[in-house]
Amino acid sequence: MIQAVVLFILAGLAEIGGGYLIWQCLRESYPWYWGVAGGVILAIYGVMATFQTFPSFGRVYAAYGGVFIILSLLWGWGIDRKSPDLYDWIGAAICLVGAAIILFAPRH
Repeated sequence: MIQAVVLFILAGLAEIGGGYLIWQCLRESYPWYWGVAGGVILAIYGVMATFQTFPSFGRVYAAYGGVFIILSLLWGWGIDRKSPDLYDWIGAAICLVGAAIILFAPRH
């Protein structure tokens, strides 16, 4: 389970970081190589998810969405200095509970 959590966090940081670099390049006029670096990081993110041991691609990506939401709020708070409000945290907690249900519900 620790490996799964670490992989979700690393994949989330790669997706958010890669997207952020592309955003900076296209929206904030940063140099072109920021966008290229972002694209490379996004490709690495695409590979990272394959290391999950869960058998279903769809469930892994659905559950990853809950982790991604939490990481996105933390990224915005730490990097962009935009503090999440109470409703951001409530929504993120609901998504994380949903992600846990998707991954860990008993199935036959």
